[in-house]
Amino acid sequence: MSAYDIIILGSGPGGYVTAIRASQLGMKVAVIEKENLGGICLNWGCIPTKALLKSAQVFDYFKHAEDYGLSVKDASHDFTKIVKRSRNVAEGMSKGVQFLMKKNKIDVINGFGKVKAGKKVDVTDADGKVTEYSAKNIIIATGARSRELPALPQDGKKIIGYREALVLPEQPKKMVIVGSGAIGVEFAYFYNSIGVDVTVVEFLPRIVPVEDKAVSKQLEKSFKKQGIKIMTSSEVTSVDTSGTGIKATVKTKKGEEILEADILLSAVGIKTNIENIGLEDVGIVTDRDKILVNDFYQTNIPGYYAIGDVTPGPALAHVASAEGILCVEKIAGQNVEAIDYGNIPGCTYCTPEIASVGMTEEQAKEAGYEIKVGNFPFSASGKASAAGTKDGFVKVIFDAKYGEWLGCHMIGAGVTDMIAEAVLGRKLETTGHEVLKAIHPHPTMSEAVMEAVAAAYGEVIHL
Repeated sequence: MSAYDIIILGSGPGGYVTAIRASQLGMKVAVIEKENLGGICLNWGCIPTKALLKSAQVFDYFKHAEDYGLSVKDASHDFTKIVKRSRNVAEGMSKGVQFLMKKNKIDVINGFGKVKAGKKVDVTDADGKVTEYSAKNIIIATGARSRELPALPQDGKKIIGYREALVLPEQPKKMVIVGSGAIGVEFAYFYNSIGVDVTVVEFLPRIVPVEDKAVSKQLEKSFKKQGIKIMTSSEVTSVDTSGTGIKATVKTKKGEEILEADILLSAVGIKTNIENIGLEDVGIVTDRDKILVNDFYQTNIPGYYAIGDVTPGPALAHVASAEGILCVEKIAGQNVEAIDYGNIPGCTYCTPEIASVGMTEEQAKEAGYEIKVGNFPFSASGKASAAGTKDGFVKVIFDAKYGEWLGCHMIGAGVTDMIAEAVLGRKLETTGHEVLKAIHPHPTMSEAVMEAVAAAYGEVIHL
């Protein structure tokens, strides 16, 4: 039995970042991983999907080369090579994490971890051998997987989740995507851009339903322009997989409709990986598929912590990393403050991209604020016009009384790289006047933030 200061179950962006920070703080650390270092994000999520999306964007440029005064004849793509590049990018990132583990003297234990009472963990390796380890503190960072609905039982071939969507052996001709959150719309853009006939089915009245209504409306408009079919207020009630493809029965406001396709991608959310990891044996409390924790990620049992997707916060890689860092800094006795979950940015990497932080206009009104709202369309942006990326806008929401920046919502090219300005501004309690007087470089997409703020205060120049 080996003793550690901290043992972490899972090596995703929660687990491996937590391990590195704990090592920096002088602790003896071990990470338990049953698959590949980097977890879902690096191997089956954030990173490989962005690689696929980049291939799609480059192909889009080829298809629209004439818009830029260029000629590209017979532009084509190789689906297998696109997938291979994506896997190579993921493998490279996973190797990078391996290097970081060695650099920070972190022990990597391969196998399936199960927590036990007395701050112990049993690890079962590939051969079925069980080894017991102990630690002063145990952090659960086991993440999540694709959620299955009773009407959409995933078989990995005709009804698939995001993992299979990343490595299909051949390109389908038609695809139905159920769910229009980040995963659903990113895959919708990718597959549509390479020539797949894509239909998105969303149960709620609008796509990307967590975003501001104006953003949802713009994405639907952009997607339809790209040839993606959108069905909102619709539900897939059953899927027939007996033929060569699938036949999905969709319940809509107008009645039932049958959609035929080669493959159905279920993108209806995630299910946490909390089964069979010993929670019940230790007595760790869960509620609605999540491990309950305090502001510093301690469970109800002293010495046991949980971070990332397994806890009630937003299921985002950057949130898991921040939670893990905070957790070990608290364990180390540092004076830390709890995370402000009202200032977590969300990004979606379809084209056009979406990025947001804080309250939507509707939420701000419901909270009782008197608000100032500013919009600046990229169609009025010099940089966007020059780049040929005029779809989208920046929308800002301020408290009319004190000038507090309540929310920022963007849709357009490169906005996922712009949202940090709003996150930092809100963290520093920046007012609308201060943003307006901070000189933004010209010509850039980021000018749209300043212009949107100017619009909120009746001082917009370029509209």
